[in-house]
Amino acid sequence: MASRFTELVIDCHDPRGLARFWSAVLGYQIIDERPDLVEIAAWEPTAEAVRAAPQPPTIIFAKVPEGKVVKNRLHLDVSPIDVSRDEEVERLIVLGARRVDVGQGDDVSWVVLADPEGNEFCVLRTLAPQPRP
Repeated sequence: MASRFTELVIDCHDPRGLARFWSAVLGYQIIDERPDLVEIAAWEPTAEAVRAAPQPPTIIFAKVPEGKVVKNRLHLDVSPIDVSRDEEVERLIVLGARRVDVGQGDDVSWVVLADPEGNEFCVLRTLAPQPRP
């Protein structure tokens, strides 16, 4: 058997605040909370489910003392499923995201945002059915 990708860990100053932001972005819920660590997921992991098939990883927000210094080497991409990309960008800005320029240029199909702690992520094309021209 192979290993499974079960968690993605994001270092931060405010695990609870960042977990609330990303839970709202992704429709996840908090499944574990400790003073310096908060875990969110779309499902409740069990050994049986993980053995049966790959599942979406949970996301853990871990408190660290140092701040973010440079552009992320790893980032999340999200795709809206019910609205347009631009409508989703506006929703995420209301939640606390902000637009950032990481050198992506103007002629790209995605939008780069940063979460409340400055971690970059991209909003890609919508997966919602689009009217045919």
